[in-house]
This record gives sequence, C-alpha cells and structure tokens, in this order.
Amino acid sequence: MSLCLSGVLFFLMVSLPSGHGMIGNRGVELRPCKALGGLCFFGCKPGWTFVAFCHNILACCTKNKVFIPAQGKEI
Repeated sequence: MSLCLSGVLFFLMVSLPSGHGMIGNRGVELRPCKALGGLCFFGCKPGWTFVAFCHNILACCTKNKVFIPAQGKEI
C-alpha cells in the first residue's frame, strides 16, 4: 500500500507547475497573473522574474527580456 501511495505522490509532484517537471509543464495561466503578462509556478524558473503571488502559494513570474542567465536559455 505504501509503495502505491508513494507512486501516486511522485506522479503528483512531477506534474506540478514548477516548470521543472518531467512532462514539460508550462505553468498555470490565472487571470490576475495573465494581466501582468506572466505565468504561475511554484517558484520562478531561471530566467524569470517574480512579479506577484497567485492564490497565496503560486508565484507569478514574467520571462526576462534582458540579462537572461545561461540556465534560462535551456528551459
């Protein structure tokens, strides 16, 4: 039973909108964040800037246009 539960928790953690998932999640588009031109993640990816909070947990991030770090070009 615990192995099945661990598998389900692993799948949920992989599919979360953190931007670093195995499925290639692009983030969550919520209306307040979309008005600012961003996407919501569980923490901003490299090459993205924090703008605001989305529903107290997610971070609204916008993609950097200038001074993009080398790590941000791969994602």
